Amino acid sequence: MRRASKGDLKMTANQCDIGLIGLAVMGENLVLNMESKGFSVSVFNRTTEVTEKFAAGRGKGKNIQPARTMEEFVGALKRPRKAMIMVKAGAPVDAVIGQLAPLLEKGDVIIDGGNSLFTDTQLRCKDLEGRGIHFVGCGVSGGEEGALKGPSLMPGGSRESWEMIAPIFRKIAAQVDGEPCCRYLGPDGAGHYVKMVHNGIEYGDMQLICEAYAILKNVLGLDAPQLAETFTEWNKGELDSYLIEITSQIFRKLDPDTGKPLVDVILDKAGQKGTGIWTLQSAIQQSVVISTINAAVEARVISSRKDERVASSKILPQPKLKKFTGDRAQLVDAVRHALYASKIVSYAQGMELLSAASAQYKWNLNFGDIATIWRGGCIIRAKFLNCIVEAYERDAALHNLLLDRYFTGIIEKTQDNWRVAVAAAVEHGVAVPAFSASLAYFDSYRQARLPSNLLQAQRDFFGAHTYERVDKPGVFHTEWIESDHKPKEKPAEAKPPAPHHAGE
Repeated sequence: MRRASKGDLKMTANQCDIGLIGLAVMGENLVLNMESKGFSVSVFNRTTEVTEKFAAGRGKGKNIQPARTMEEFVGALKRPRKAMIMVKAGAPVDAVIGQLAPLLEKGDVIIDGGNSLFTDTQLRCKDLEGRGIHFVGCGVSGGEEGALKGPSLMPGGSRESWEMIAPIFRKIAAQVDGEPCCRYLGPDGAGHYVKMVHNGIEYGDMQLICEAYAILKNVLGLDAPQLAETFTEWNKGELDSYLIEITSQIFRKLDPDTGKPLVDVILDKAGQKGTGIWTLQSAIQQSVVISTINAAVEARVISSRKDERVASSKILPQPKLKKFTGDRAQLVDAVRHALYASKIVSYAQGMELLSAASAQYKWNLNFGDIATIWRGGCIIRAKFLNCIVEAYERDAALHNLLLDRYFTGIIEKTQDNWRVAVAAAVEHGVAVPAFSASLAYFDSYRQARLPSNLLQAQRDFFGAHTYERVDKPGVFHTEWIESDHKPKEKPAEAKPPAPHHAGE
């Protein structure tokens, strides 16, 4: 590819509908998606060789204009310019914006389509809007295939900036029942926050499937072909989803080197890129319980300590090996129910976190819209998302998905089997942290009284943190240690006494 001359630039200036910076896997596929939908695209990559390779290969003969410099890239865009960034989150995004923004004019739009932390998006939005440049933080989900054929898109920013990019984004998004999986979500960091929670739920979904696999394999001894058949069957019912579908395909794949099922020769050491941890951090700040996602993140962490686990397996006592003597078909069904019930809990927790953040940041998120755009294109796309959409149509202010009549009915049907599956795992020494955390959340949420009364007594004992009573209003403190061994209760002062020691 020769360097464009000034004459070339004059001929091609202001011709492209949109530009994209960052030609890694997701960037390349998004460009090809945009071009296939009738849009002309200007492309730029920091490493010129990458741009040239793309232009001479997958981009050859298409309505795609490669640029060697940022100036060429910007010069190729129609006004108002729309430039999408697909680079690694953090400093690389800021570096690209630092190069790009000075070349733009008021009214132009920058779109960050990476997995940026929502607080970074808020800061960038404030800075660029102050300079008259629109900024959109857009979550993009679906992986390589989704980017090429139609991803789920989660844009956040000013409504004016959304209106400018909507004709392109609605067309390149996945389509379900004639509806694009892309809707405006809210101001500044709303889009990237929704994508972050999406990824957290994805962590939960994947771990729950892994735990179902662990029970079926380690308790019942199912081999790969049997597992493939089981997951194929599950995908025909309420668990119908992208992740269940690909799991059934994974079990069918053979390793060309050994002839064994490929899944059996893959190292059990999970990676993660940080969005799950961000979700946990936000949940802590919002005081929202997302125990299923938390268990999933922790499961990845402990899996990464492979050498340590191998060493400990030779030292720590193992449970006595037990052969399962119950009804095998019933346990398979119990695991299916446990997976579905735990999945519902995970989504309930994720939607509650979205609700808390929406209130704090004044985003006014529409949870039905969010469930709608997750129905296609994205990794967590699943049949039961239609049920979530319907739940929010029945009650837009629904506080917890478990309280919707449909999901309450599902839990009523599955909870006995849910307990059977978890109990079988515990009895046979199979770790199921996400199943267990989901069930514990449900058992806590459904109880009118928890043992936290004892916890409050302990806090008051060692730190004078006070407590409330069930039989009368007010805040109280007890002197727990007295000479006659009888605690003495008194109303707490307006300002509780200073703690006896740090305690908490």
